[in-house]
Order: sequence, then structure tokens, then C-alpha cells
Amino acid sequence: MSVRDTILRRLRERADGALPVPEADFSIMNGRGWSLEERLQHFEAKIASVHGEVVHTTRQAWTSALRDTLMSKNVKRLGLGRQHSVASDARTALQETDIELIDADRDIEAWSREQFETLDAGLTSTRGAIAETGSLWLWPTPDEPRRLSLVPPLHIAVLDAEMIDDTFFDVIERHGWAGQMPTNALLISGPSKTADIEQTLAYGVHGPRELVILVRH
Repeated sequence: MSVRDTILRRLRERADGALPVPEADFSIMNGRGWSLEERLQHFEAKIASVHGEVVHTTRQAWTSALRDTLMSKNVKRLGLGRQHSVASDARTALQETDIELIDADRDIEAWSREQFETLDAGLTSTRGAIAETGSLWLWPTPDEPRRLSLVPPLHIAVLDAEMIDDTFFDVIERHGWAGQMPTNALLISGPSKTADIEQTLAYGVHGPRELVILVRH
């Protein structure tokens, strides 16, 4: 009997009875069971391995950490939103500095050239992170458009430590993506990099050269 005949015979035998439902085992995708401290360690190790920089701070002092980061990176022009609390707090903390704050919630054609040529950094909030891969995940909005994290040479992201999940599967489950799939979810696993040219790794070819994550505890 050929393989084809064997398959057809088995299908016919099953036709009169209910097909067994396979047991789903998602343990390969989730079930890490890491503590908050372990998630932080995994996340930081992964993001640091691809030249991402993690700065630990508190909810009360994060704007001071932001100011120190901007000063150390010699940022003169910072793009940011208005509506999110991250942007609002940053604007208050930086108003007495020489850093020029650039509104991101504008028509893209009105400041497209400015984004590519004169913006030093972009500041965004995050929705969370993935410990297993060292990835941030964002839902861009008109207030914090996708370009804010993709165009400036430096991307500064603010992450709350308790919003780090073990795996991508855990993110999907915890935040109900099955019922409310984001239209534009953005996963970021380090600064922009490529090795297309002569297999030489280069950063900042088609995105930020640097990524700094301010982790608030």
C-alpha cells in the first residue's frame, strides 16, 4: 500500500468518528516563571548585548536621570509628545535648561525635513518590555508617532519595571491582543544595526545609533 493510500484509509476511518482534539502546550512560549528581579536581569543582559543602554532610576527621580542623559549625550533639540505623562513631566523638568523641546504631534509634512536633519533625540513612553528577547514594545500614537523612535540618532525610552513580561506570548495574553490587536505595535530590540555591507556590523544605518532605556522602579 502506498503512502497516499495509507493516508486516505486513515481519513476514511476517522470520517465516522470525532477527530481527537490535540492538547495545546504553550510551555515553549511562556511559563518562564521569572521574578521581577530575574526579568530585569534578563532584559538588561539582552538589550546590553546589542549596545542598548539601561539607566535605573525611580519614579520620583526619573526626570533628573533624563536630564543627566541629555546633558551627557550633548542633546540640544529633543522631540517629544504632549499628552502622555512622560512627555508632560519631561517638559516641566527641562523648561529651565537650554534644550529646545520640539513638538512631535504635528503634521508629518510640516516638519519631516527637521526630523531628519536637526533633531538630536526622541523621547517616548513604552507599553512594556519582553525579558526573554530584551525588547521594548510601543503603540505609536499621533502624539508619539512612530518616527519619534525611528528617525533621531538617539532614542530615549521610559519603561516601568513592573511592565516587563517574560515572553512575547505573555505580552499578548496579559494585554488581550486577541481581543484588541494594536494597529501598529512596534518592537524595539536595540539601536538600528546592519551587517549588509561586507558583513561588517554598523549602527545607525536606518535608525537610531543609540538607545537609552530609563527603567523606573
